[in-house]
Amino acid sequence: MGNPEENMRYHKLLSYLWISFLGILVAIPIYLLTVKVNFLNLYGSLPSITILENPKSDLTSELYASDGVILGKYFRYNRTPVQYEEISKNLINALLATEDYQFEKHAGIYLSGIARAFFLSILLHQNKGGGSTLTQQLAKNLFKTRSEQYQGLLSKVPFIKTIIVKTKEWMVSIQLERAYTKKEIITMYLNTVAFGNNAYGIKVAAKTYFNTTPDALSVEQAALLVGILRAPSYYSPTRFPERALRRRNVVLAQLCKYQFIRPATYTELKQRPIELQYKVEDHNQGIATYFRSAIREFLLTWTKEHGYDLFEDGLKIYTTIDSRLQKHAEEVIAEHMRVLQKRFEQQWGSENPWVDENGKEIPNFIERSAKKSDIYQHICKKYGADSANVYMETPIPTKLFSWEGEIDSLISPIDAISYNKRLLHAGLMAMDPHTGHIKAWVGGINFEHFKYDHVMQGKRQPGSTFKPIVYAAAIDNGYSPCYEVIDAPVTFKMHTKAGTWTPKNANGVYTGKKMTLRQALSKSVNSITAYILKQIGPELVVDYARRLGIKSPMNPVPALCLGASDVSVYELTGAYSTFMNKGIWTEPLYITRIEDKHGRVLQEFVPQKKEAINEETAWLMLHMLKGTIEENGTFRGLSKEMRENNEVCGKTGTTSNHSDGWCIGMVKDLCTGVWVGGENRSIHFKTLATGQGAVTTRPIWEKFILRLYADPDVPYNKGPLPKPTMPLNLPCMQVQSDKTMATKQLTEFNNPPLNDMNSLDNEDAQGSAEIEKDSVDTYINADEVF
Repeated sequence: MGNPEENMRYHKLLSYLWISFLGILVAIPIYLLTVKVNFLNLYGSLPSITILENPKSDLTSELYASDGVILGKYFRYNRTPVQYEEISKNLINALLATEDYQFEKHAGIYLSGIARAFFLSILLHQNKGGGSTLTQQLAKNLFKTRSEQYQGLLSKVPFIKTIIVKTKEWMVSIQLERAYTKKEIITMYLNTVAFGNNAYGIKVAAKTYFNTTPDALSVEQAALLVGILRAPSYYSPTRFPERALRRRNVVLAQLCKYQFIRPATYTELKQRPIELQYKVEDHNQGIATYFRSAIREFLLTWTKEHGYDLFEDGLKIYTTIDSRLQKHAEEVIAEHMRVLQKRFEQQWGSENPWVDENGKEIPNFIERSAKKSDIYQHICKKYGADSANVYMETPIPTKLFSWEGEIDSLISPIDAISYNKRLLHAGLMAMDPHTGHIKAWVGGINFEHFKYDHVMQGKRQPGSTFKPIVYAAAIDNGYSPCYEVIDAPVTFKMHTKAGTWTPKNANGVYTGKKMTLRQALSKSVNSITAYILKQIGPELVVDYARRLGIKSPMNPVPALCLGASDVSVYELTGAYSTFMNKGIWTEPLYITRIEDKHGRVLQEFVPQKKEAINEETAWLMLHMLKGTIEENGTFRGLSKEMRENNEVCGKTGTTSNHSDGWCIGMVKDLCTGVWVGGENRSIHFKTLATGQGAVTTRPIWEKFILRLYADPDVPYNKGPLPKPTMPLNLPCMQVQSDKTMATKQLTEFNNPPLNDMNSLDNEDAQGSAEIEKDSVDTYINADEVF
């Protein structure tokens, strides 16, 4: 026997070890139990069973075209889920070989990993991966177990905090393994993990880096993506390609080590360079960018009212837009606007295009515009108004839009504003007049540089394109397209200092000849439109504009006959569509239904409809508008290709000083509105020949329609316009035989008033004159520019 004292010490040590061991055996369950129940809020809560069984991650909401194409997305984190069957086996193998080779065998954790995590990560503070299984990583990513919402009173103690966090992740991992299959866990992991560059989840990552789908990933592509997961910023293949290459080859080596690929394959693949097709999805790219932005406010309102989050609930929004028509529309706008911009620059040369009614440059135009800009307001807020002018004149790196490609420039903000003011803008909307479905929406020339939408948001004077509404009101109240009126001056009494107003024709000449209403509309004769408005009253015209869906402010003044009140492309296209839909105004519709992430329909949308005019009036208006071609009117320049075996009608418009060019054109099953102009009304072409709607907008409409006819995949073909249900008799006679009125007109023609548009005050005449090739009146109020 040994020394009694040594034996005593040995037995005491053995007793201490057993007590410690038994204490640990007792303490661990107690510790785990207190963590589970969050005893005294010491540890912070765990995700509930309900949350574990119904995990939620931020999912991208997707916007679909009517032909199934994804138009765009709304997201905070760009993430779109896929199913296990949609994931390449190459990716699964690379993930398991690199991150968790024992994945199929463990129950969420494995002891060797826990021991490594305890000694290296916790005791020695060395970041060696922590022994985390894929399930643990999923717990951390999906349920954010380290976030503030899961912290308790002990979470502020550094060492203790780490132990608690790891414990919770182990516990959640075990629960996940009980709730889900291995395939479900790996799918959730790949759908939620971040790959850098705003790519969350494997579907977006495959698209971002390789422009492919998860099921089509090659071995080396899969290896690169799995390699990125270790540290997305550090191993970014776009910023640090050498690091990314080394990391990819590490993953390939792991694939070889665990016999997922042969050594010869590994040797061959590791020699390959990284080949990316990199493109980050953002809100400025893709098709229908203006449309996506324009309906965003509606969607935000809808989701708020219905308890959803547009940016994280993975909604599927189905729209009426046809991606094929949208693409054609965007390409035609770009093609024609490039030509117009070049012509505009050649015409103005070194002169500034912002001029007053006398053609003189408006003093301090850019300075005044600059003070309204967002950048000026930002500078004032950050540095103070006194310093704003200095910063506005200091050159800074700036990207400028041009039709030849984006320009990287060192330019001052005020010079950049001057540059942008010289650019022409455009808007186009095409809709099915029968269903109300909007098929194409182009709100401008480049969304990344110019966010303002010229379809719904922008409103400008429509000029002669408003005249059909005047005639529709008249015909619906007893007038006929055959009603004859003498082309003579029409004078209105005004409640102004001027006293009276007499709108002029194109060259100030009145022929004194009789014209039918159809002929007058086709040639856009101002005097006859004014005569009709005077007979029926501007209040009635406003009433009919409202019936036809125009909601913009509209004063019942004489200048209304020449398109004085601002309207949008959205409103005016919807109004014209009524003529093609038997007099039924159908609200332009852009969304058909919204579904949740599971495909459950949350709401279906149908357009509002109402009878605006009777069917006979609607057909007569189509007959009237066909006169712009058949009566040698403002649509007479259409190509033979457009006219042949086809029925077409429409109207162009041009406002004062050629500031706004308009065209509303109609063919079988499609009504399309187009606007072109400067950012401000004072910015325009110098001459009518270059600035009228027949030159700036009608070619866009015609090219767009001809592209549709030439595309076999687009369901639009030549054919007749709608016909009336009952045959109509159009006697070429006046509704009224009013010799007294005819005599009065001739008397006024022989003794015309001396006043003109310039005598009107701003309220009654603001920009009310209309310029057409056959009918011109010149007026502009420079004050309205600001």
